[in-house]
Amino acid sequence: MSITIKDVALRAGVSPSTVSKIINHSPTISEATVQRVKQVMEQMHYYPNTQARNFAQKITRNIVFLAKLDPHTAFTNPHMFEIMCGVQEVLAKKEYNLSFVGVRQADEATIAVEQIIAQKSADGIVVHGSATTKSLALLLIKSEFPHVVIGKPNFESQVCWIDTNNHLSGQIAAEHLCDRGYKKIAFVGGELSDEISAQRLKGFITVAEERNLPIAPDFIKYGDSTKISGFLLTSELLEGQDRPEAIICENSNIALGVVKSINAHNLKIPDDIALICFDDFPLSRMIDPTPTIVDIDVHDMGLQAGTMLIRKIKNPALQVQTYTTLPNLIVRDST
Repeated sequence: MSITIKDVALRAGVSPSTVSKIINHSPTISEATVQRVKQVMEQMHYYPNTQARNFAQKITRNIVFLAKLDPHTAFTNPHMFEIMCGVQEVLAKKEYNLSFVGVRQADEATIAVEQIIAQKSADGIVVHGSATTKSLALLLIKSEFPHVVIGKPNFESQVCWIDTNNHLSGQIAAEHLCDRGYKKIAFVGGELSDEISAQRLKGFITVAEERNLPIAPDFIKYGDSTKISGFLLTSELLEGQDRPEAIICENSNIALGVVKSINAHNLKIPDDIALICFDDFPLSRMIDPTPTIVDIDVHDMGLQAGTMLIRKIKNPALQVQTYTTLPNLIVRDST
């Protein structure tokens, strides 16, 4: 026979309503009574029916993390899981569950969120940048559904977002190479539409302009953020008429290909050519020699996003659009 709230109340010497208030974190009950009742609950192995409680309060205590899922996402986008861990850490302390919803195409995200709102299956949503679209942003604004978008949208919007300063990351990488005396610097990035890559490139260009450092047009390369792309683009750089002295790699996948190409051309890092990339993840530590990194704490970004969403749930009209988690330079062997 299962233990009920009345059984707990009888053992603790209080009324069932007092036990209910303690379960619901009412501030009107003394701390001594709270501790006594919680001790009885633990002794009797009583666990509140959270579904019934949430139903009565017209809440779900559930938060959705929405992202676009491509094949091998865990390897191509390791940031996402680390961000989720940060969000979960905050939500768990507030007794919220975190559910994951994946879509194969970004345009499916709006439909998914429409269903979540209509079914009232969550109290709020964290939207990964990979799933952010104009139609989804418009839905979130019109519905006033509590949300936080990971990554600044590449379009004007009133959505609540949080991001790291990728422009500053690019500046830090370029300044470090310039301070080490490198003048012929190349950038191997992702696709033209990749907002993170674009911002890091802009940071690099900003420093080059400030220091009157010319950048040859063919020293800026766009690919698809893969190891193969990094290899092929670097081979183009190394086989050109004017070889770069240093390369900024937009991510660790690219850096793996860059290093492979440098080795294939019988060049040494950093003696013949220097290298710097972004994000201190296990993948980057597989590179030999260990690369200098401009790191961002994406776990902290998740913590900040979770905290922001809790505030948004309490005040749906709250608007927050901010950069957080400043990048940090970690100097290693490749420069």
